[in-house]
Amino acid sequence: MPSRLEKLCIEKGLKMTDQRRIIARVLSEAQDHPDVELLHRRAAQIDPGISLATVYRTVRLFEEASILERHDFGDGRARYEEAKDDHHDHLIDIQSGRVIEFTNEQIEKLQKGVAAELGYKLVGHRLELYAVPLNKDGEADESAIGRTKRVLPSGGGK
Repeated sequence: MPSRLEKLCIEKGLKMTDQRRIIARVLSEAQDHPDVELLHRRAAQIDPGISLATVYRTVRLFEEASILERHDFGDGRARYEEAKDDHHDHLIDIQSGRVIEFTNEQIEKLQKGVAAELGYKLVGHRLELYAVPLNKDGEADESAIGRTKRVLPSGGGK
């Protein structure tokens, strides 16, 4: 049975080779936001003949067809997820690299309100929160924050 991404590729008229099908399936099954190298490792477990170059080309093709979204979570790697109709934002644990997807109606309303106050209608946005875990006392380890500031994208941090 074709994966969600494979169905999208077919709907958009992309030629689906066996290797593209595997890459699409691996991406559809991903519960995380893999970079190309991780995606290659996963795909190569299914077909050892898939080259890293093939994965790079396929990811670029899927991105150009608006099937994949690329993210830069401040770790120096482009990471990918299936382009979805439902909107969500991301919280990135800058110590572990874990990415948590979330939605929050209050944030959505606030963003629309800010745009309206400035004389605009919001038509899209991307929100990424960078955080460190709280300890058992509900506080962040300040030394951990200092050690991880370098991974924040420009404009991030205190």
